[in-house]
Amino acid sequence: MIGLPSNTRVWIVAGHTDMRKGFDGLAALVQTALAANPFCGHVFVFRGRRGDIIKVLWFDGQGLMLLAKRLERGRFVWPQATSGSVALTPAQLSMLLEGIDWRMPARTHTPQLAA
Repeated sequence: MIGLPSNTRVWIVAGHTDMRKGFDGLAALVQTALAANPFCGHVFVFRGRRGDIIKVLWFDGQGLMLLAKRLERGRFVWPQATSGSVALTPAQLSMLLEGIDWRMPARTHTPQLAA
């Protein structure tokens, strides 16, 4: 994952998005559907209809970056809302990109007594 500045917000765009859209189409969607500025430095995440493809749009101060990922098996976990946005932490974004359920991550080990 690309290191994001500490003040960067991550937004999941609820619902599904036409994955044929590129830089301009997704930036326009951020402006119209979310009433947000796509050049503000925040990260916007979009998911396709089938749920196995996501695109991440981010303005790093010099230009727009577009990252796409397709899972070979499984689906990306997505909120039930059909419109609007959901805020994530950068850690939750990393889990999402790994195909992990970012809503309720389970610890693999619970420590017992120290001695």
